[in-house]
Amino acid sequence: MRVKVISRSTDEFTRERSQDLQKVFRNYDPGLRSQEKAVEYTRALNAAKLEKIFAKPFIGAMDGHIDAVSCMAKNPNHLKAIFSGSMDGDIRLWDIAVRKTVCQFPGHQGAVRGLTTSTDGDLLVSCGVDCTVRLWKVPMLKMVDTSEHTGDSSQPSAVYTWKHAFWGADHQWDGNLFATVGAQVDIWDPNRSEPVNSFEWGKDTVLSVRFDPGDCNILITSASDRSLTLYDLRMSSPATKLIMKTRCNSVCWNPREPMNFTAANEDTNCYSFDARKLNEAKIVHKGHVSAVMDIDYSPTGREFVTGSYDRTVRIFNYLGDHSREIYHTKRMQRVFCVKYTYDGTYLVSGSDDTNLRLWKSKASEQLGVLLPRERKKQEYLDAVKERYKHLPEVKRIVRHRHLPKPIYKAANLRRTMIEAENRKEERRRKHSAPGSMPVQPFRKRRIIKEVE
Repeated sequence: MRVKVISRSTDEFTRERSQDLQKVFRNYDPGLRSQEKAVEYTRALNAAKLEKIFAKPFIGAMDGHIDAVSCMAKNPNHLKAIFSGSMDGDIRLWDIAVRKTVCQFPGHQGAVRGLTTSTDGDLLVSCGVDCTVRLWKVPMLKMVDTSEHTGDSSQPSAVYTWKHAFWGADHQWDGNLFATVGAQVDIWDPNRSEPVNSFEWGKDTVLSVRFDPGDCNILITSASDRSLTLYDLRMSSPATKLIMKTRCNSVCWNPREPMNFTAANEDTNCYSFDARKLNEAKIVHKGHVSAVMDIDYSPTGREFVTGSYDRTVRIFNYLGDHSREIYHTKRMQRVFCVKYTYDGTYLVSGSDDTNLRLWKSKASEQLGVLLPRERKKQEYLDAVKERYKHLPEVKRIVRHRHLPKPIYKAANLRRTMIEAENRKEERRRKHSAPGSMPVQPFRKRRIIKEVE
């Protein structure tokens, strides 16, 4: 008779210290674990509930401006540094770790509309409705010592006066040039007092500009004539123009897929495009109930944040048609600008109530250092939630959000209007000659034409 004996080495299950966990030997044979799916479903359900319990995204507000915050810029040298400009001409450098002002940059006589920093983070460019472009030396030494914040003032290293007001600015990701927009698109060199190049297509005001992260010679603008225009600095004229039914307030490139960009539109939606095929939007991102004012991508390129006139901040998956998160407070008013931090952990919003607000990008994420066991457990819970997210109970809990009453009512009203419009179009098609009213996908409805 053959007898099987279980033999184990003492070293395998003996703890080195009394604080160590006991090693547990498991057999992962699915035949021995008949209740595995039921157990994992219960864990996914509990993880979804716990995520709602610990969801506290708001960290704090940064108070100091005396007028609405109109624009922001990040510093590539420091994660905790962010610049903000307000409608009264005040520019501030903030340390978001302690939520205090480090330095002020006075000088503008009107609203600051554009802020951007150079590639090396040593130069700050500001422009506004007072028809001036100001270059500032960034006080980098003050960001090292955060124990004392004096709020010193800085003087501009150069001031350029131009013929028209400015509405936006952006710096090349890898280069020395920066662009400003207003009545036209101007390309500037910091060493020259006049633009090195200017572009113009029509007589309308250009509202925003963004350089392509992948090619420093390509930039995109949005204008008040409802157009999105692509420019190439190597050409003497603009390359392509896309005209939509409503105006785009801001645009932003995907940093990981530089051929794709997303536009924040007045019609409450965001539209993602491929720059190589502009006659159709890739994805329409819905959720806001009022005009979307600003947009910014996370460093990973997998998410972007939007700020809207409806006094909310939303986070979208770059492939998702609805927001995965919505942030709001009772005191926050219309949001004019939003930014992700360079590590993608936090986001900053600037609103009409003069405050900058700091949020977590993941509402229930634990701040601070995590032990390896805690990190592995969180990864496991995220995995089971992802696995069972299609089931009704988990889906309901994950998607549920408490909304302010005005937004809830406005969303219901907007849903009713869209359904009525769809019914009207369907009846028209039913009572028209066959083929006279072709079905047009929603991704093409808001686009009028593309001009080469």
